Amino acid sequence: MFDALKAFMSDFMGKGEPSRTFAMDDMRLASAALLVHVADADGHFGEVERNRAQTLVAERFQLDHAKAVQLVREALERDHEEAGIDTFVNILKRSLDPDARLKIVAMMWDIVFADGKVNEVEESMVWRIAEMLEISQDERETLRRSRMPDDFSGPGIV
Repeated sequence: MFDALKAFMSDFMGKGEPSRTFAMDDMRLASAALLVHVADADGHFGEVERNRAQTLVAERFQLDHAKAVQLVREALERDHEEAGIDTFVNILKRSLDPDARLKIVAMMWDIVFADGKVNEVEESMVWRIAEMLEISQDERETLRRSRMPDDFSGPGIV
């Protein structure tokens, strides 16, 4: 707790680089970076999506709330630093088996549906990343349907 507060104060005061907890090749960081990339694909990474991302990474990677918040913050920073998503995708392809990659894509769909509407840019991004992760078209569609909220009405694409 004190380390997180000290890092926050250091960042706030502009002293040095922001502290980084997760290594660039950490599959948790790569997964979270893809989540925030999808959420931010429409140019808006809102509070609902941020909270959902924090909950998803906390559950998936068994992190406490503070670590989940830190992971999402670092993921957003790293996503903005990278020229593309290839680095993150390659880390996941090296680190995860096909079933674990399916779980990451399911998390992406959770992010897309988090705010109650589907933006076609976000949807397209999930399809592209899933393809890069070698997830079949049938598996992608099955995951999309399984993550769609029961009360979701119509295509909802904006």
